[in-house]
Amino acid sequence: MARVRYVMTHRDYRVDHRLSDSDENVHSVWDNSLEPVLTVEPGEVVRFECRDATDRQVTVQTTAEEVPDISFDPVHPLTGPVAVEGAEPGDVLEVELLDLQHKGWGYTLFFPGEMELGLLPEDFDEPGLHIWDLQGDVGQFVDGIEVPLDPFPGVIGVAPGEDGEIGTLPPRSTGGNMDIKHLTAGSTLYLPVEVEGGLFSTADCHAAQGDGEVCVTGIEAPMFVTARFDVRSDKAIEQPQFETPGPFTPTGVDEPMYATSGIDPDLMEATKRAVRYMIDHLHEERGLTRGEAYMLCSAAVDLKINEVVDAPNWTVSAYLPESIFPE
Repeated sequence: MARVRYVMTHRDYRVDHRLSDSDENVHSVWDNSLEPVLTVEPGEVVRFECRDATDRQVTVQTTAEEVPDISFDPVHPLTGPVAVEGAEPGDVLEVELLDLQHKGWGYTLFFPGEMELGLLPEDFDEPGLHIWDLQGDVGQFVDGIEVPLDPFPGVIGVAPGEDGEIGTLPPRSTGGNMDIKHLTAGSTLYLPVEVEGGLFSTADCHAAQGDGEVCVTGIEAPMFVTARFDVRSDKAIEQPQFETPGPFTPTGVDEPMYATSGIDPDLMEATKRAVRYMIDHLHEERGLTRGEAYMLCSAAVDLKINEVVDAPNWTVSAYLPESIFPE
């Protein structure tokens, strides 16, 4: 697949510290009482090794029938925390993402409807799973479909000021499970610091993801994340902000799309309609099973809010890049 990719240039770097995904460097809750596994100076670069989101419960041999047995206790395994010297509450931690490297495989799955996870649990009684072969910057799906890869960390954040153990599933003002697909290499993330040192951790890397992650997973993959840290005392924010080169389409340039629109007085219902119509399209026009279509939507279809001003109905559309299909 021919791809054009525009990436914001960033300075050459050397890795100052490496954190493996060994048990002593991994935790599964946000907790500001955790001792940092590493303390760095502003300007230093850290290479994090990150486990997959299910903490190795899924392998290349896993089958769809085993998906309901996945435990949520270790989700997500976070690598860290890393303290940055000089970071104090009220400051902003600047995180420059320099490089993300997958390990050659990943997976997309959805759970049986009774677990009520994902955007459309009521539409899928049985679980689904696809194991991806990741080759360079392309992931192999079914029927010759190739999804462009632009890796990013799904979970990235600092410890909250609130005391105690806090679950990782919902995102927070200090970051966490934001699943922002545009936090790719060349991006810079700004996080509000609420505790001394910031206590930064990352996890849940995705080799690719559609905006929406509708089936509850993108292309989940164990990965390496390399980042440079700085402390900004001249900046004040309440929730995360970022600069990014994208890509804003799968190939990094404008390209032909097929889109399905959902219209409804409720934005979530409009979103469900748009995705259901896209699943219909992929099933009827591209020959995918409905489960395959659902997973492909999660990995490669972008959701956009087209309008929220024409009351009482709002419009959400699902955009499918035509370049992922074989000629």
